[in-house]
Amino acid sequence: MENLEEIRKQIDAVDASMSALFEERMQLCRRIFEYKKAHGIGISDPEREAEVLRRNAERVGDREIRGYYVNFEKHVMRLSREWQERLMSGMKVAYSGVPGAFAYIAASRMFPGAQLVSYPDFEQAYHSCETGETDAVVLPFENSFAGEVSTVTDLMFSGSLYVNQAIEVEAEQNLLGLPGAEKAQIRKVYSHPQALAQCADYIQRNKLETREYSNTALAAKHVAEKQDPTRAAIGTVEAAELYGLQVLEPRINTSRTNSTRFAAFSRVLKLDTTNKRKMGKHFILMYTVKNEAGALAQTLNIIGAHNYNMYNLHSRPMKELLWNYYFFVELDGDIATEEGSSMLHELGPLCDRLKLVGSFYLR
Repeated sequence: MENLEEIRKQIDAVDASMSALFEERMQLCRRIFEYKKAHGIGISDPEREAEVLRRNAERVGDREIRGYYVNFEKHVMRLSREWQERLMSGMKVAYSGVPGAFAYIAASRMFPGAQLVSYPDFEQAYHSCETGETDAVVLPFENSFAGEVSTVTDLMFSGSLYVNQAIEVEAEQNLLGLPGAEKAQIRKVYSHPQALAQCADYIQRNKLETREYSNTALAAKHVAEKQDPTRAAIGTVEAAELYGLQVLEPRINTSRTNSTRFAAFSRVLKLDTTNKRKMGKHFILMYTVKNEAGALAQTLNIIGAHNYNMYNLHSRPMKELLWNYYFFVELDGDIATEEGSSMLHELGPLCDRLKLVGSFYLR
């Protein structure tokens, strides 16, 4: 029979090795965070975690133990995320708007735990990242109803930052009132004109007076400050939490398909050549073509010949040259491949300016 103390000594030795390896792993996580910070990438990567779990589980020969090891790995990954989120508390992320607005929500989802810095407009937020005042900036670049956000598109073309992640935020509108207020008490609703329009059916059905506000979050702040139970705001759940309101009725917008895509910009372009996941990968090209017949068509033919599907295509006037345009092309697929390099090489001679703006997974 084995000696119990000897077995415990062996466990102690294994634990000593594990503690040293755990510390080494967490230090590597710090380096991963520094990379993500530089490239404006979020902490969570569910696909990568699932692949690591699958691969590492196969290394455990004892099938009875394998399930326990998977749970052990999940716990270690959770601790790694918490460690990176703690490190992220020193990261500054710019956005345009006020706390509780959709840009604030997008930034908080992309960079949980980061210090979010508000700027009055898109240009100031963008330039804060260019100058190093902030580490990343989150801006809207397309709405499912209104289309492109032209100011941000122009910044993409003329600026020096790159898109390394993007997120879609649904424009879910809720009726927000004071704690303890009842829906039947509400007489006036405050919100941005677009939010009021999105909830027009609900407003008419309940015979509510409307008051326009410059921002849904500021409307929530106004209702909280006035302390009048007959007033309500139309806005997000996050705005309600931020300003101490309660959701009197959720999802009152007529259409449930209105959403905005936000991009996170940073000073470094991330081209991931190791990630094998292709689904959901996008990249953005912006370029001008020579003033020759068929020049634009030639660029589109080259893109098609390399089997990249165009997700989005539109043109914008160039401010410095009258009646000249640049083109914004968003494509499905991975640019960090031989096929992508070949395509860029062929596009170069046809374009006066050619810029790879970003490569990202849309979530």
